[in-house]
Order: sequence, then C-alpha cells, then structure tokens
Amino acid sequence: MDRKNELLPILAGLLVAFIFGFSFTFTKGALEILDPFHLLGLRFLFASVLLWSLLLLKVIKINFSGRRMKPLFFLALFQPVLYFICEVTGVDMTSASESGMMISLIPVVAAILGVIFLKEKPSTKQWIFIFLSVAGVIFITVMRESEVEGNFIGMLVLLGAVFSAGAFNILSRKSSLYFNAIEITFFMMMVGLVVFNGIAVTEHVLRGELTSYFTPLFNPVAFFAVVYLGILSSVVAFFMLNFMLSKIEATKSAVFGNLVTVVSIIAGILVLGEPFYWFHVVGAILILLGVWGTNYYGIKPRNPETNS
Repeated sequence: MDRKNELLPILAGLLVAFIFGFSFTFTKGALEILDPFHLLGLRFLFASVLLWSLLLLKVIKINFSGRRMKPLFFLALFQPVLYFICEVTGVDMTSASESGMMISLIPVVAAILGVIFLKEKPSTKQWIFIFLSVAGVIFITVMRESEVEGNFIGMLVLLGAVFSAGAFNILSRKSSLYFNAIEITFFMMMVGLVVFNGIAVTEHVLRGELTSYFTPLFNPVAFFAVVYLGILSSVVAFFMLNFMLSKIEATKSAVFGNLVTVVSIIAGILVLGEPFYWFHVVGAILILLGVWGTNYYGIKPRNPETNS
C-alpha cells in the first residue's frame, strides 16, 4: 500500500471525528424539540432520500442481487439500531461533551474485539498509546464527576452505545470483504429508516398526532439539526467510516473515536455554552497524543519489492 493509500483512511478518520463530534451538539439541540425516536426517524429519512437520489441519478451503484445478506443484517442490528437507541437516549440524559467522552471509549472495546475475532495484534507501543488516549477520557470523566453533578444512568446508557459501536467496527471490517463502503452505508441507512420511522410513527398514531409528523421541521433549529444528522452524520460520515474500516485495522481505526471527545467538548463550549474546565485541556492533550501514537506506530514501511 503506497503512501497515498495510507493517508486516505487517516484523512477519512479525521473527517469522521469532526462530523461525529459536532453531531452531539446538533442532537442535544434537536432533542429540545423532538422526541428521541422522532429525531432518529427524520434523520434516517433524510439520509435515505439522499442515497436514493444518488442511486437514481447513477452517482452511486448498489447491487445486492444473489449475495449473502445475513452479515449486513447482523451489522445493522448493532449500527444503527442498538447504537442509536443508546446514543440518542444517553445524549438526552447527559451533556454533549459528556456524550463525546463516553463514546471515545470505543477503541478499548474495538481493540479487544479485534484481538478476539479478527486475530489482530497491536504492537506494544500501539497498546500504550491506545490506553493513553483512553486515560484522557477517564481523567476528564472522573474530574467532571468530582466537580459537577453528572447523570450516572445516562453514562450507562452511553456505555451501551460504546459496546454496539465496538461490535460494529469488527462487523464492518468483516463485511467489507464482501460489500463496498457505499453498499454497507446504504443498507444501514435503509434499516434505520424502517426501524426508527416505524417506532416514531407508531408513537404518533397512539397519541393521535400522525398528521403533525413533519411539523417540527418548520422549526429552524430542528430542521438544520436533522439535515446535519441525516446528511453529514449519517451518509457522509458513515461512508468515510466504512471506507476507513475497509482499509486499516479495527484497533487502529477505532482510536479516531477519541478525537470525537475533543471536538464534542469544543462544540459544546462554543455552541451550547457548556462549562470549560482545566481538566478538559489535560484530557484532550492525552487523547490527541494517543491518536497520534496509535497511527504513527501502526504505519508499516513500504516494501519496495512488493509495493504493499
């Protein structure tokens, strides 16, 4: 693999971290107006409309004919279904920055699952930097709990999202052997469309409010949040994520999740006015060092004879 192909997955990971980091802020704002499953339903509706438009315009190509679909259904169970149920509920119970902190524990779960199921063996230096990054998350969380009242139940719910995302990282890497990043992303969005709109529509029917299903979109805050979450977070970010997972090891790629913590803290402070503490700086430095080290020591020198 040449230098360009080594850098592209890393650039994709940085883009994913930036988009996902701000997604907590948009989710937090939208939840002031929309119920959790209603937000998810509209989010995946927007994502699906975009993907179907691209498909009809022949910008992307999808072909599932005659292919074994079971791995994709299993993948979709963890992401988007279980992950987003836990994430949106957890975000609703905590702050945007706290959500980002918990989500960046994903590398630990992904690394362990990668060793167990993919037989990947991170180097000793990679393990050190992985846990250095996680130490930054733990430091921020512990210090915040000691100075600011937190929501323990919300943190546990977010932990469910962490385990779901860790499983997704492994399953996506396995699925990439049979499907490309566009096909995986497309399938995920269609499952999210059916599941979350099914739940949200049922809730509206039971309350006798079905005719007002799209009314919240007339609110600018809700509309822009759904557009951001549906197009950037769901389509663009997941395409980049699936591309990244198809190119590099789960233990190496998952550490980009720690960058989400840094972005979510910055977004929470600048957009939502969440408090900023000295331990955010210390924790962010540890996280960034961990991300850098894991990738630096994971890059293997190119073999000029094999060009791989």
